[in-house]
Amino acid sequence: MIRRLLRLFTASAVQPAGADFVSDPETVRAQVLEQMRAFSAEPYFQIADEKLGLLSVFDDLKYDRADVDMISPAMRHHVVGKLGPLGFRQTSGTVLEHAEADMRGHIPKFHALGASPFDIARYTEKRPQDYCLLTPTQVACQYVDHYELDDAVQRIEALIAKHPINLLKLADYLEGKSKHRAFREVLGHIKLKQRIAVESEPLCRRRSLG
Repeated sequence: MIRRLLRLFTASAVQPAGADFVSDPETVRAQVLEQMRAFSAEPYFQIADEKLGLLSVFDDLKYDRADVDMISPAMRHHVVGKLGPLGFRQTSGTVLEHAEADMRGHIPKFHALGASPFDIARYTEKRPQDYCLLTPTQVACQYVDHYELDDAVQRIEALIAKHPINLLKLADYLEGKSKHRAFREVLGHIKLKQRIAVESEPLCRRRSLG
């Protein structure tokens, strides 16, 4: 009996109560990221780029040059509904946080009607483990700015197969920098690819979230 009590006392001294249930943030983050990857199987929401930390939520099939490029309340509601069960909590109007994973999802603020979609994440204080929730057009702009032309085109082709982009607005905000000049040359190719995608199954039947 005395030996049993000594073993219990020693165990409790070495291992704090509840230690079995404590995980380090990196382990939890890896588990959360694996769950987020599964969203690629659903039509409206996906990780667009793990390296850049980008999330994309479906916007629409057809666009006008004057359309406002921003995350709508319905798009935001859909994403919150997907990330909530994974442990993310909305801590402000622009931040979803997973405390155990030390991970945040930022919804960059929409600043002005004339703002460039290339600048959407410029003023967001995002850590390497964090993600930004963007429209597909804003995601495409990040591809253009951060990847070489061939890689950017491949990524945009994969994106528009599920989440079409506003090519008119993107073209309007292309600048004189070398990457933008090079991308302007392939706009026709991207436009054709997107037209085929939106006229084909299953994308042709998809409806906007609102």
